[in-house]
Amino acid sequence: MFHKILIANRGEIACRVAATARRMAVKTVAVYSDADAHAKHVAACDEAVHIGGSAPRDSYLRWEKIIEAARVTGAQAIHPGYGFLSENEEFAQACADAGLVFIGPPASAIQAMGLKAESKQLMEKAGVPLVPGYHGAGQDPAMLKAEAGRIGYPVLIKASAGGGGKGMRAVDKAEDFDAALASCKREAKNSFGDDAVLIEKYVQRPRHIEIQVFGDTQGNCVYLFERDCSVQRRHQKVLEEAPAPGMTPAMRQQMGEAAVAAARAVNYVGAGTVEFIVEQKPDGTMSFFFMEMNTRLQVEHPVTEAITGLDLVEWQLRVASGEPLPLKQEDLRITGHAIEARICAENPDNNFLPATGTLAVYRKPACTAFERGAVRVDDGVREGDAISPFYDSMIAKLIVHGATRAEALARLDEALAHTHIVGLATNVQFLRHVVRSPSFAQANLDTALISREQAVLFHQEPLGLPLAAAAAVAQALLDERAAEGPDPFSRRDGWRSHGINIRRFAFEFHGEPAPAELKYLHDGGLILSVGGVSGPLQFGVTSDGLDVQYSGQRGAVTVYAQGETDHVFAAQGATQILNIDLLAHAGEAHAEVGRLTAPMPGKVVSFAVKAGDKVSKGQALAVMEAMKMEHTIAAPADGTVAELLYVPGDQVAEGAELLKLAAPQ
Repeated sequence: MFHKILIANRGEIACRVAATARRMAVKTVAVYSDADAHAKHVAACDEAVHIGGSAPRDSYLRWEKIIEAARVTGAQAIHPGYGFLSENEEFAQACADAGLVFIGPPASAIQAMGLKAESKQLMEKAGVPLVPGYHGAGQDPAMLKAEAGRIGYPVLIKASAGGGGKGMRAVDKAEDFDAALASCKREAKNSFGDDAVLIEKYVQRPRHIEIQVFGDTQGNCVYLFERDCSVQRRHQKVLEEAPAPGMTPAMRQQMGEAAVAAARAVNYVGAGTVEFIVEQKPDGTMSFFFMEMNTRLQVEHPVTEAITGLDLVEWQLRVASGEPLPLKQEDLRITGHAIEARICAENPDNNFLPATGTLAVYRKPACTAFERGAVRVDDGVREGDAISPFYDSMIAKLIVHGATRAEALARLDEALAHTHIVGLATNVQFLRHVVRSPSFAQANLDTALISREQAVLFHQEPLGLPLAAAAAVAQALLDERAAEGPDPFSRRDGWRSHGINIRRFAFEFHGEPAPAELKYLHDGGLILSVGGVSGPLQFGVTSDGLDVQYSGQRGAVTVYAQGETDHVFAAQGATQILNIDLLAHAGEAHAEVGRLTAPMPGKVVSFAVKAGDKVSKGQALAVMEAMKMEHTIAAPADGTVAELLYVPGDQVAEGAELLKLAAPQ
């Protein structure tokens, strides 16, 4: 076994690998960029080496600096994690040339599976079922469009060298093909340095089911069952679970054996995942087709660990050090059900726009930090850390395990309810909506689940104005009591010798004014009136918040104030209510109109308009790239483009004015 390894990654996967290494008494070396100088993964390792600037191309993608860091620290092997260099055959070969063990497959296997077109040709020879499509080398746009017509719409354009949903577009009709192809190629070039694409038939009602495989240097290879990753947005996974609901033992064996055949075809070593698209037919039967092989550890590997009781990172270290696989196929068993939720910095109600900011509040459910258990959180951040625009938007992974799927679902919803994040937008409440949706609860799964269930997933208000206002008022009163001094004149309980004291609050809820009145009664009681509701307000202090009773509702709530915004968390869900200080806002001017600003830090990719153009509300104006994805900026209203303030390639800050719109003439 190695005595020291370098982890060529950051965030939660670096912390995850370090945890197993520590348990195995293996020393670890972290690498970090300027932005990550004080990151959690740096503190999690025994040593750390600075490798460059904040952008990945200046640090985590500079494999020569990573190899040098391993050399000077005496590391014997490099664990690439996932993303960055994890599937870069040049890096794997450079490690070998430098006398370092790459904790992953040989460079030849990465190369064979790295290009989707070539890998599909290889799988066809190995007898693995394929989706109908074009996987050739030709990249002429007219020829690709002709191939799409031959295959039949809808089709899927996919970056040949890609993964993670980047460089991928579904196209429903021929007239949309050219624009989708250009966008795919641009995103693929930016993400992978290769703009080659392939075209495939877009399978109707598809499920995304993948098989975890593991090979060793002695020629052994096993499959560690399947994961269902059908719940996706922008072709990126949101929820993953194991085992796949509705999977029969016969189909599990067929898919597992096909995955092992795929791995054997490239002499695979280490952890890998063979991804299949599964077609659900009207008669209830399913057929599966090879999509791609990810030659690395997957983000969702914890659900496989939960149902098998194994540590896949430990297996990686043992196999990379030359040991045989710890278990044979007949020794592997499935126990219970596990689900993973990816907690991301993004706004689901705004087309999943990535968010940046500081984790002013980051509270997690009680869990068994790493060991197998009912609730587990894998993360690479701490309260007070910043989510920057340089890396992907994932904050943490929340993994639950139960005896049954129903038990795991209930446990996941409860764990999400105890996940409190303030400081930037997240998808936590959206995840709760997905878990509670009829389709997911009933395991009616396919990759269109989110669009199918959008009526119950987006723009939901779980608490309502009365309870949100009651919680905000209760917290304000509690804070005031805590600030009281010892003399009676500093008390702020609203008592007066005669009459009734009335206090007014200027709330705003979902953009609408919501004035409230609080009456202090002589007996110490409180009457709150807000949103057409009036009644007694009662509250008490609990170990982690307040017990609030108002308008026929009673529940435990936790309130975090950030500026004038109160963030309210309860068992039903979470919401925000603005508590406006009218005196502080007296005399403020109205916001300027006719502006269009960047919703996040990023790079301007292109403008679709020029000065003088007339535009309509919703029309695409510009494309920005941030957090490894492209985002279209649309006109907020009808108008005329007065001026473009940047050129393609410019880096812009969040809130930067991109162009000026004049009112329509």
